[in-house]
Amino acid sequence: MDADGRNGNKRFHQRLAPLDRANNNVCYHWRAGRCNRHPCPFLHSELPPHQQQQQSVAPDGGAIPKRNNVWRNPGAASGPPSKWGKGRGGGAVGRPPGRASDRICHYFLAGNCTYGENCRFLHSWFISDSFSLLTPLQGHQKAVSGIALPSGSDKLYSGSMDESVRAWDCQTGQCVGVINMGGEVGCMISEGPWLFIGVRNAVKAWNTQTATELSLDGPSGQVYSLVVGNELLFAGTQNGRILAWKFSAVGNCFEPAAFFDGHQLSVVSLVVGALRLYSSSMDNTIRVWDLATFQCIQTLTDHTSVVMSVLCWDQFLLSCSLDKTIKGVLALCGMHDAQAKPILLCSCNDNSVRFYDLPSFSERGKIFSKEEVRAIQIGPGGLFFTGDATGELKVWKWLTNEVANS
Repeated sequence: MDADGRNGNKRFHQRLAPLDRANNNVCYHWRAGRCNRHPCPFLHSELPPHQQQQQSVAPDGGAIPKRNNVWRNPGAASGPPSKWGKGRGGGAVGRPPGRASDRICHYFLAGNCTYGENCRFLHSWFISDSFSLLTPLQGHQKAVSGIALPSGSDKLYSGSMDESVRAWDCQTGQCVGVINMGGEVGCMISEGPWLFIGVRNAVKAWNTQTATELSLDGPSGQVYSLVVGNELLFAGTQNGRILAWKFSAVGNCFEPAAFFDGHQLSVVSLVVGALRLYSSSMDNTIRVWDLATFQCIQTLTDHTSVVMSVLCWDQFLLSCSLDKTIKGVLALCGMHDAQAKPILLCSCNDNSVRFYDLPSFSERGKIFSKEEVRAIQIGPGGLFFTGDATGELKVWKWLTNEVANS
């Protein structure tokens, strides 16, 4: 989105043209920052809030009836049976120029660029030809610490350091519920219809289909990490202990199964792969646990600072740390693009998320944020979600070949 129109658009300001205002349709491509129609038959301005909720956008740039979704959870309609309880498991697209020479305006990111369309630098939240921003979701007052999209649900859930969990409607993109947790949310995940929330001295478990609410006691201090694997729920806690629960279908409850002692400081990341549990900690180590014996079989000590995140990919374990041995020092996440190619997402402490092809590590794009991205969650159908330290969430989607090349 450039000032001189070299890519066929003007930032923020309307291209005034004869409009059918009776239709009240906002231009899909204008919202994405790449409308090149002059004149454009659709509005180049946002509707009032009460009208925004009544429309979504169509591929031609116009509006579609409100029955269509801002984003859709395919898991709400189909998927394999979940072993974790009753139920079944499982926009607006556009691209900025994305050229290597483009430089992002940091004043734009901070919300105070005074040059407007005359700014020399790019006004965009991302650089890539492969994915697109669908919509931002604003409401949290502090850092987003967890994002989850339970199977069978038409709601996206987010947890925050502002002590709340918010529910967002997939059809309208509006916040439809706020739950006060009475303390900071350290992490949040979903498995099947279950939503797991790490708080101080407990893990809260909610079944989004049956409305069952459970409190799993046992943690000491804040719960910073959660993962499901090998039919167990694992929680990493502030005192360095890892706890495990097993779901009982008979009692519709979670029963304590094991605990793991070894880390000297908080456990901040957990991942399960190949019958192993990998845990990373503020004690600068990664521990490898055998899930058959629940014993630690290896301790990795190569990092010299907090190991912020671990990720299993193929035959490899990837880790990032505040020692900056991998640029993405805050969080790692893996997913596949629209062509099923493996992609590594690295959240960096320069307020960006970088995308790399695997195994080549060639860069695929960048996302920019006002503050560092604390949470990344992969969704179905090419969706993914980010949450930053300001409390803002963003919904993204990988583009198909047809859209990316258009």
